[in-house]
Amino acid sequence: MSQATSSKTKLLTFEEYLAYSNDADTRYELVDGELVEMPPESEENLEIARKSLLELIRHVSVERVAWGTEIEVTGRRARCRLPDLLVHTEASKAALAGSSRATLTRDMPPPALVIEIVSPGKANRDRDYRYKHTEYAAREIVEYWIVDPEEQRVTVCQWVDGQYEDTVYAGADQIQSSVIPSFAFTSAEIFCLNPKDTDSTALKSMLAAPPDCISQ
Repeated sequence: MSQATSSKTKLLTFEEYLAYSNDADTRYELVDGELVEMPPESEENLEIARKSLLELIRHVSVERVAWGTEIEVTGRRARCRLPDLLVHTEASKAALAGSSRATLTRDMPPPALVIEIVSPGKANRDRDYRYKHTEYAAREIVEYWIVDPEEQRVTVCQWVDGQYEDTVYAGADQIQSSVIPSFAFTSAEIFCLNPKDTDSTALKSMLAAPPDCISQ
């Protein structure tokens, strides 16, 4: 996720954040009560997110894959994160039924999987590798994937006895997931932005799919 910009407003409670009216098409996270604007993602991160999304919906129902869904996490003050992608459990999906805002509060079940795509810069890396690693583990999210284009690696964090155990995948390593056992991508395929540079038939056909297929 891209580097954030702090808004110079008073500290908000979580309830005030939920009631916040955003007239512009701007994404925010709430970090210790501070409203933090999230700038647009790079084209590379958007492409990786699109490929990951399309591969995920080959293995789980499209209704369980979400983007733009917030997760309330634990912090010194009110804190809410906006992962790049997530996969719902049946329970977390049901908890949002009828809601006017896609926000998983702390009294709701956690999703099964969250994915963050790391943007360049120390602040971005610290947020995804350190802070969100701790926050998502405390939220008892079964898996957290850190997709790192700069290092060309995917770190799969699996929740075990209250904390994450991390496995790093690079190159031809096939990503192993307890949440989606049939997930078939290697780390290299995640970062290959040109389909002619890989021999994966699945990847080629996926990138050729029309963009509107994700909403069907």
